[in-house]
Amino acid sequence: MFGSSIPLAFENMSLRIPIAEILPLKQLSPAALKSVKYGQIAASIAEVGIIEPPVVIRDRRQPDKFHLLDGHIRLDVLAKRGETEVVCLVATEDEAFTYNRRISRLATIQEHKMILKAIEKGVPEERLARALNVNISSIRHKKNLLDGMCDEAIDLLKEKHVPINTIGELRKMKPMRQIEAAGLMVVMNKFSVSYAKSLVAASPDSMLLSPKKKIAGLSEDQILLMERESATLDREFRAIEHDYGADHLDLVLAIGYVTRIMSNARVVRHLAEFYPEILSEFTKMTTVRRAA
Repeated sequence: MFGSSIPLAFENMSLRIPIAEILPLKQLSPAALKSVKYGQIAASIAEVGIIEPPVVIRDRRQPDKFHLLDGHIRLDVLAKRGETEVVCLVATEDEAFTYNRRISRLATIQEHKMILKAIEKGVPEERLARALNVNISSIRHKKNLLDGMCDEAIDLLKEKHVPINTIGELRKMKPMRQIEAAGLMVVMNKFSVSYAKSLVAASPDSMLLSPKKKIAGLSEDQILLMERESATLDREFRAIEHDYGADHLDLVLAIGYVTRIMSNARVVRHLAEFYPEILSEFTKMTTVRRAA
């Protein structure tokens, strides 16, 4: 066990690959070609070049051919610019679905990481602003976007469409509360600024970097009661989420069993004669299943 090694996700060396040898897994739609994101990536490549290499995997039958796992827009932009080669990371296992699911698709965080990489390479902020078609203050804001955010909260939100101002609200919290709040956002699938503000308001001062401003018209006891009610609601919601999968499976199995019973004419006649109220409920259950 201790002698086994963990397989690498990528080959040790990146490769410069002819674009003609890379086979995309999907075609970009006309809407994608006209999107703001496509225009930003095209402007960025024109201004500073490729910052994040596309990811490919070798074809199992023809190792000199490659399938594109990530970077369809980048590859399309390069091809239209007349480029013939591109430096790529070569994955060792075909996990296009899981790879694309786990990498950051959040525009703000994606831009944040790209900006940091570009600055590390010595690209001036003014040049980045031109590449992303934004003003210089926006670049500086995005450069410092995740300052004060703990790694665990960032990891929870990296795939989500989270507004910049929502991240600003999370930065008001201490790390443990950031993780709790990010987890709640993911569970509720709510990432709005107003929801983030409500989480800040429901947090005790001990879990915030600075004490909250007092809410006009509410006493300290009332605010404390709100915080307790919010904490109780969070715990109850998590408990429901934890049991949902098992409860849903039990319900599906139960409805399937009732459906089989209701397909037996003798059983239906017996229920109709002696247990009409049960027959009525069973009928409702099977009707709902057919409708679903």
